[in-house]
Amino acid sequence: MPSTSELFAGNKIRCTTQRRALYEALVATDSHPTAEELYRMVKPTTTRLSRATVYNTLDTFCRTGLARRLPSNGCCRFDADVSRHLHLWFREDGTIQDVPEELGKKLTQGLPKAVIAEIARMAGVEIEGISIQLMARRPRG
Repeated sequence: MPSTSELFAGNKIRCTTQRRALYEALVATDSHPTAEELYRMVKPTTTRLSRATVYNTLDTFCRTGLARRLPSNGCCRFDADVSRHLHLWFREDGTIQDVPEELGKKLTQGLPKAVIAEIARMAGVEIEGISIQLMARRPRG
């Protein structure tokens, strides 16, 4: 696995202390943090980190494919796992959780290819991928 500085170089991203800290914190968590949560995670150990730097850096990561943006309750959460996988979205608090990979594959492999092709034809587009986010509620009790 390439180092953070090698990943940045391969994506033509300047490797600053702040960007490195943000990326490494994002990779290390599976909580799908918001920009604000990521800021609070990294700020205590990173000098000269502003919220603007966090937002701009996350935009750069998403634009270059090092992270993905996940809409949630009017804000966005971020995921450094850019592999094809599904998420559970909890409406009550906006948190996001990964669906176990084997179950996600079962679901997506069962999607009717003919229907996807028809959607593409009718919309006049090429479907590049499918993003599924399942809405969930935690059991009370």
